[in-house]
Amino acid sequence: MVALGGSGAEAARSGAELVRRYAEPHRRYHDLGHVRFVERTAAELAGPLGVAGAAAHVLAVAALAHDVVYAGRPGADEEASATWVRDRLTQAGADPAQRDEAARLVAATASHAAEPGDVLAAVLFDADLAILGSTEADYDAYAGKVREEYAGLPDDLWRAGRSAVLGELLGRAALYVTPPAARRWTVAARRDLAREIATLSAATG
Repeated sequence: MVALGGSGAEAARSGAELVRRYAEPHRRYHDLGHVRFVERTAAELAGPLGVAGAAAHVLAVAALAHDVVYAGRPGADEEASATWVRDRLTQAGADPAQRDEAARLVAATASHAAEPGDVLAAVLFDADLAILGSTEADYDAYAGKVREEYAGLPDDLWRAGRSAVLGELLGRAALYVTPPAARRWTVAARRDLAREIATLSAATG
Protein backbone atom coordinates (compact mmCIF):
# COMPACT_ATOMS: atom_id res chain seq x y z
CA MET A 1 0.00 0.00 0.00
CA VAL A 2 2.85 2.35 0.78
CA ALA A 3 4.44 1.61 -2.60
CA LEU A 4 1.16 2.71 -4.20
CA GLY A 5 1.29 6.07 -2.44
CA GLY A 6 -0.56 5.20 0.76
CA SER A 7 0.38 6.13 4.31
CA GLY A 8 2.32 3.69 6.43
CA ALA A 9 -0.01 4.09 9.40
CA GLU A 10 -3.10 3.22 7.38
CA ALA A 11 -1.27 0.36 5.72
CA ALA A 12 -0.39 -1.06 9.14
CA ARG A 13 -4.00 -0.79 10.32
CA SER A 14 -5.31 -2.46 7.18
CA GLY A 15 -2.70 -5.18 7.45
CA ALA A 16 -3.69 -5.92 11.03
CA GLU A 17 -7.35 -6.07 10.05
CA LEU A 18 -6.55 -8.38 7.16
CA VAL A 19 -4.73 -10.79 9.49
CA ARG A 20 -7.66 -10.78 11.92
CA ARG A 21 -10.15 -11.51 9.17
CA TYR A 22 -8.14 -14.42 7.80
CA ALA A 23 -8.04 -15.89 11.32
CA GLU A 24 -11.85 -16.08 11.57
CA PRO A 25 -12.85 -19.44 13.06
CA HIS A 26 -15.10 -20.55 10.19
CA ARG A 27 -12.20 -20.52 7.74
CA ARG A 28 -10.43 -23.80 7.05
CA TYR A 29 -8.88 -23.29 3.63
CA HIS A 30 -9.43 -19.60 2.82
CA ASP A 31 -7.09 -18.38 5.55
CA LEU A 32 -3.84 -16.45 5.79
CA GLY A 33 -1.84 -19.43 4.58
CA HIS A 34 -3.91 -19.55 1.40
CA VAL A 35 -3.51 -15.89 0.49
CA ARG A 36 0.19 -15.91 1.30
CA PHE A 37 0.56 -18.87 -1.05
CA VAL A 38 -1.43 -17.06 -3.76
CA GLU A 39 0.66 -13.90 -3.35
CA ARG A 40 3.95 -15.81 -3.58
CA THR A 41 2.78 -17.87 -6.53
CA ALA A 42 1.48 -14.79 -8.35
CA ALA A 43 4.87 -13.12 -7.93
CA GLU A 44 6.62 -16.21 -9.32
CA LEU A 45 4.37 -16.24 -12.37
CA ALA A 46 4.44 -12.47 -12.89
CA GLY A 47 8.19 -11.98 -13.02
CA PRO A 48 8.86 -13.85 -16.28
CA LEU A 49 5.85 -12.08 -17.82
CA GLY A 50 7.40 -8.67 -17.22
CA VAL A 51 5.09 -7.51 -14.43
CA ALA A 52 7.06 -5.02 -12.35
CA GLY A 53 6.82 -1.72 -10.51
CA ALA A 54 3.38 -0.47 -9.52
CA ALA A 55 1.68 -3.33 -11.37
CA ALA A 56 3.52 -5.86 -9.20
CA HIS A 57 2.41 -4.03 -6.05
CA VAL A 58 -1.20 -3.91 -7.26
CA LEU A 59 -1.04 -7.64 -7.92
CA ALA A 60 0.32 -8.31 -4.43
CA VAL A 61 -2.40 -6.23 -2.76
CA ALA A 62 -5.10 -7.96 -4.80
CA ALA A 63 -3.72 -11.40 -4.00
CA LEU A 64 -3.59 -10.71 -0.27
CA ALA A 65 -7.06 -9.14 -0.15
CA HIS A 66 -8.99 -11.33 -2.58
CA ASP A 67 -10.62 -13.46 0.15
CA VAL A 68 -10.62 -10.90 2.97
CA VAL A 69 -14.43 -11.22 3.14
CA TYR A 70 -15.41 -14.89 3.11
CA ALA A 71 -18.86 -16.03 4.18
CA GLY A 72 -19.52 -18.79 1.66
CA ARG A 73 -21.46 -16.47 -0.67
CA PRO A 74 -19.99 -16.85 -4.18
CA GLY A 75 -20.02 -13.54 -6.01
CA ALA A 76 -21.09 -11.50 -3.00
CA ASP A 77 -17.88 -12.33 -1.11
CA GLU A 78 -15.70 -11.19 -3.99
CA GLU A 79 -17.62 -7.94 -4.36
CA ALA A 80 -17.36 -7.29 -0.62
CA SER A 81 -13.63 -8.04 -0.71
CA ALA A 82 -13.22 -5.62 -3.62
CA THR A 83 -15.08 -2.94 -1.66
CA TRP A 84 -12.85 -3.60 1.33
CA VAL A 85 -9.62 -3.14 -0.61
CA ARG A 86 -10.96 -0.06 -2.41
CA ASP A 87 -12.00 1.54 0.90
CA ARG A 88 -8.71 0.74 2.63
CA LEU A 89 -6.60 2.04 -0.24
CA THR A 90 -8.73 5.18 -0.35
CA GLN A 91 -8.26 5.75 3.38
CA ALA A 92 -4.53 5.27 2.95
CA GLY A 93 -4.39 7.87 0.18
CA ALA A 94 -3.12 5.44 -2.47
CA ASP A 95 -3.10 6.35 -6.15
CA PRO A 96 -6.75 6.21 -7.35
CA ALA A 97 -5.97 4.39 -10.58
CA GLN A 98 -3.98 1.70 -8.77
CA ARG A 99 -6.68 1.49 -6.10
CA ASP A 100 -9.34 0.86 -8.72
CA GLU A 101 -7.18 -1.71 -10.48
CA ALA A 102 -6.62 -3.68 -7.27
CA ALA A 103 -10.37 -3.65 -6.56
CA ARG A 104 -11.14 -4.73 -10.13
CA LEU A 105 -8.83 -7.71 -9.84
CA VAL A 106 -10.35 -8.81 -6.55
CA ALA A 107 -13.90 -8.56 -7.90
CA ALA A 108 -12.90 -10.51 -11.01
CA THR A 109 -11.91 -13.55 -8.95
CA ALA A 110 -15.63 -14.36 -8.83
CA SER A 111 -15.44 -15.67 -12.40
CA HIS A 112 -11.74 -16.53 -12.85
CA ALA A 113 -12.17 -15.55 -16.49
CA ALA A 114 -9.43 -13.24 -17.77
CA GLU A 115 -9.90 -11.21 -20.92
CA PRO A 116 -7.19 -11.60 -23.59
CA GLY A 117 -4.23 -9.42 -22.69
CA ASP A 118 -5.28 -8.95 -19.05
CA VAL A 119 -1.99 -10.19 -17.66
CA LEU A 120 -2.58 -9.25 -14.02
CA ALA A 121 -5.93 -11.01 -13.90
CA ALA A 122 -4.50 -14.08 -15.63
CA VAL A 123 -1.64 -14.28 -13.14
CA LEU A 124 -3.93 -13.82 -10.13
CA PHE A 125 -6.41 -16.42 -11.30
CA ASP A 126 -3.71 -18.95 -12.14
CA ALA A 127 -2.11 -18.46 -8.73
CA ASP A 128 -5.47 -18.88 -7.00
CA LEU A 129 -6.07 -22.16 -8.87
CA ALA A 130 -2.53 -23.48 -8.43
CA ILE A 131 -3.69 -25.76 -5.60
CA LEU A 132 -5.63 -27.80 -8.17
CA GLY A 133 -2.35 -28.93 -9.72
CA SER A 134 -0.68 -29.96 -6.48
CA THR A 135 0.07 -33.47 -5.29
CA GLU A 136 -2.89 -35.77 -4.67
CA ALA A 137 -2.33 -35.52 -0.91
CA ASP A 138 -2.29 -31.72 -0.96
CA TYR A 139 -5.32 -31.61 -3.24
CA ASP A 140 -7.29 -33.94 -0.98
CA ALA A 141 -6.36 -31.83 2.06
CA TYR A 142 -7.56 -28.71 0.23
CA ALA A 143 -10.84 -30.36 -0.80
CA GLY A 144 -11.45 -31.55 2.73
CA LYS A 145 -10.89 -28.08 4.17
CA VAL A 146 -13.29 -26.52 1.68
CA ARG A 147 -15.93 -29.08 2.67
CA GLU A 148 -15.42 -28.08 6.32
CA GLU A 149 -16.14 -24.47 5.39
CA TYR A 150 -19.51 -25.62 4.08
CA ALA A 151 -20.19 -28.01 6.95
CA GLY A 152 -23.72 -26.67 7.32
CA LEU A 153 -24.65 -27.75 3.80
CA PRO A 154 -26.26 -31.21 3.48
CA ASP A 155 -24.19 -33.80 1.64
CA ASP A 156 -26.49 -34.01 -1.38
CA LEU A 157 -26.49 -30.26 -1.94
CA TRP A 158 -22.75 -30.10 -1.38
CA ARG A 159 -22.05 -32.83 -3.90
CA ALA A 160 -24.30 -31.21 -6.51
CA GLY A 161 -22.83 -27.75 -6.07
CA ARG A 162 -19.24 -28.88 -5.82
CA SER A 163 -19.58 -31.14 -8.86
CA ALA A 164 -20.97 -28.24 -10.89
CA VAL A 165 -18.06 -25.98 -9.95
CA LEU A 166 -15.44 -28.64 -10.65
CA GLY A 167 -17.14 -29.65 -13.90
CA GLU A 168 -17.06 -26.07 -15.15
CA LEU A 169 -13.34 -25.85 -14.42
CA LEU A 170 -12.59 -29.21 -16.00
CA GLY A 171 -14.57 -28.25 -19.10
CA ARG A 172 -12.49 -25.17 -19.82
CA ALA A 173 -10.34 -25.37 -22.93
CA ALA A 174 -7.52 -23.79 -20.92
CA LEU A 175 -7.62 -24.24 -17.17
CA TYR A 176 -4.57 -21.99 -16.75
CA VAL A 177 -3.98 -18.89 -18.86
CA THR A 178 -0.31 -18.04 -18.37
CA PRO A 179 2.22 -20.33 -20.09
CA PRO A 180 4.23 -21.02 -16.90
CA ALA A 181 1.14 -22.11 -15.00
CA ALA A 182 -0.20 -24.18 -17.87
CA ARG A 183 3.07 -26.08 -18.13
CA ARG A 184 3.38 -26.68 -14.40
CA TRP A 185 -0.14 -27.61 -13.34
CA THR A 186 -2.53 -28.49 -16.18
CA VAL A 187 -1.98 -32.25 -16.24
CA ALA A 188 -2.16 -32.70 -12.47
CA ALA A 189 -5.10 -30.33 -12.10
CA ARG A 190 -7.22 -32.12 -14.69
CA ARG A 191 -6.40 -35.43 -13.04
CA ASP A 192 -7.33 -34.16 -9.59
CA LEU A 193 -10.54 -32.48 -10.74
CA ALA A 194 -11.69 -35.62 -12.55
CA ARG A 195 -10.82 -37.74 -9.53
CA GLU A 196 -12.84 -35.60 -7.12
CA ILE A 197 -15.82 -35.48 -9.48
CA ALA A 198 -15.74 -39.27 -9.69
CA THR A 199 -15.60 -39.52 -5.89
CA LEU A 200 -18.57 -37.18 -5.51
CA SER A 201 -20.52 -39.12 -8.13
CA ALA A 202 -19.77 -42.45 -6.44
CA ALA A 203 -20.98 -41.08 -3.11
CA THR A 204 -24.24 -40.05 -4.73
CA GLY A 205 -24.77 -43.56 -6.06
